[in-house]
Amino acid sequence: MFKWKIERCDEAKVAEFQSRTDLNRLTLEVLSARGYNDLDSIVDFFTDTELEGPSALIDMDKAVEHIEQAIDSYDLICIYGDYDCDGITSTTILFNYLESMGANVMYYIPEREAGYGMNIEAVEELAEKGVKLIITVDNGISAIEEAKKCKELGIKLVVTDHHQPGEELPDALAVVDPHRTDCPSKFKDLCGAGVALKLCAALDGGSYDAVFEQYADICAIGTVADIVPLNGENRTIVKRGLQYLPNTEIPGLDMMLDKLKIDRKAIGSEHIGFRIGPVINASGRFGSPLTAVKALTSEDPEDAESYVETMITLNTMRRSAEADIMKEIEAYIDEHPEVLWHRVLVLAGKGWHHGVIGIVASKVLDKYSKPTIIISIEENGMARGSARSVKGFNIHTCLTYCEELLIKYGGHECAGGFSLLEEKLDAFRDKIYEFAAGLEKPAIKVITADKLLMPDDLSIDMVKGLKVLEPTGEGNLKPVFAILGAKVTDIAGLSDNKHTKITFTYGTAKAQALMFGHDPTMLCFAKGDVIDMLVNLEINVFNGRESLAIKVMDHRLSGVKQERYFAAKDTYEKLMRGEELPANFVKKIIPERSELVSVYKYISAVRTTDIDKLFMKLSGDSMNYCKLHICVDIFKDKGLIDYVPSSSAIVFKPVTKRVDLDESETLVRLRSMLGKVE
Repeated sequence: MFKWKIERCDEAKVAEFQSRTDLNRLTLEVLSARGYNDLDSIVDFFTDTELEGPSALIDMDKAVEHIEQAIDSYDLICIYGDYDCDGITSTTILFNYLESMGANVMYYIPEREAGYGMNIEAVEELAEKGVKLIITVDNGISAIEEAKKCKELGIKLVVTDHHQPGEELPDALAVVDPHRTDCPSKFKDLCGAGVALKLCAALDGGSYDAVFEQYADICAIGTVADIVPLNGENRTIVKRGLQYLPNTEIPGLDMMLDKLKIDRKAIGSEHIGFRIGPVINASGRFGSPLTAVKALTSEDPEDAESYVETMITLNTMRRSAEADIMKEIEAYIDEHPEVLWHRVLVLAGKGWHHGVIGIVASKVLDKYSKPTIIISIEENGMARGSARSVKGFNIHTCLTYCEELLIKYGGHECAGGFSLLEEKLDAFRDKIYEFAAGLEKPAIKVITADKLLMPDDLSIDMVKGLKVLEPTGEGNLKPVFAILGAKVTDIAGLSDNKHTKITFTYGTAKAQALMFGHDPTMLCFAKGDVIDMLVNLEINVFNGRESLAIKVMDHRLSGVKQERYFAAKDTYEKLMRGEELPANFVKKIIPERSELVSVYKYISAVRTTDIDKLFMKLSGDSMNYCKLHICVDIFKDKGLIDYVPSSSAIVFKPVTKRVDLDESETLVRLRSMLGKVE
């Protein structure tokens, strides 16, 4: 179960702005909940930010000078990119532009196996090919040794990057990075593709007109895929890119839209984030990033189509690899349920494709609502890890705590990567647990709703008004709404019960909602139950007819006391980790026989359920999550149920003989603990 947070708007401000703008009430309520509570900030939000002149970026003029010299001399220029979507789109933009300028230009992107950023071997290889100038895109800010090697080999170096610099900058002719402390540019959140776009504009005399027309679509893809905040200049770039994308002049991208069956009349940032971006990323994660660059730079339609088909195939392979790793993880958890008792999940496997472990970490976090570290063990005795987290558990701080065990690491609050020797895995895991145990409270995933919906909010006109908030993404998330106290009147399975459609009444409103990935036979509610939901609202258009679409993000039975749930869950996990608990805690969590009977009767009636559903149905003043889980553990000890830790599924098992619950290992242990603390 996820923690919910429901924001509130300033109703007085909303009423004031309704009379002074053409925005509808629902849109203004979302903006107010997000802190836009003065007219100037609202105007700023909807006003496309004019991009600063490219020369506002430090060293940009130096970069232009040296690049123009190389073009004029017909020196071989190499664009050194990165293997992710941002690096690929950055490389595409700059390569295409320099080629159109008549430059003698090539590109180089290291395979994922070589690791992120510049490396000495690549620099030496490029020197042998006669490269005279290297321009980095989406990397290079930390290439201290590689910059020295360039100088030693007589290669000029221009760095363009958007990552945070260290204490030392690379010794290059120009280091263009908005995050340099001495950079005067006002907007700091560009991605690599955004910096590359600005470099092209600077080379074009400082005007964005031509480069926007040529590259706004590809730059928008890099911006959304790199999950930089979609505000300020990034919002302008993405809005402009989405205008050009439906009629893109890039053959490979044009074919990608067709093959992914993307409706050109309704392309939004979500199509980039969840469909286009992953396909481009797949080439770097699961094949070669060069495939994607070739797809985006090829002028030959047949070649472009071939590359695009390869990328789509690689993306299918990527999804399959993720599914296989998830199955292995779930099987491991079922064998070692103690993994779930810790505040952070640390999971390792041999041969897991390191190109997808970051995605898997995100999926595991979503499933178990805990910071997650996934480690791939390689044949050479090395291990590579990827971490994903939530507010309250700083990944970079955690990895720094473990740095004595690591070969290399990096990241920020919610994501990071690292490498270490396989022989140090156990010590690393223990160190992670030690760090997590020292935190004041566990970090859990929180879903924030912008507003509690009222029945009259469920109208086509209201929801259509939300479209002005697009493009949505990092820093400007798609609006999430809470519906509390909806009465379910009908439940229907879709696509062989892969999905569910529910009909419900909500005050005076009657509506339907879609629950993707939910089997209607496995829900926590039935017809007639009252539920709470977090939802997205959209408008569907079919045969020219508009209808309201409600998509459920999360749901639960009404009345769940989530703070009690999370506090009791933390207590249960402390108990299972063997931490000492006060005597009054231990007394409270030992179930009475009548409570055991009540829980068993419910399980025997429903046959199949899970811990969260059990909590929603049976929790009360004396029955919390911890005690319920202990009841389940007691039944499992005595063979009355099967329990699957990876899914928390509970399956009733008929018994043919009398069972003495007092002999349960769980009860014996708890009572012995009570004796110790008393």
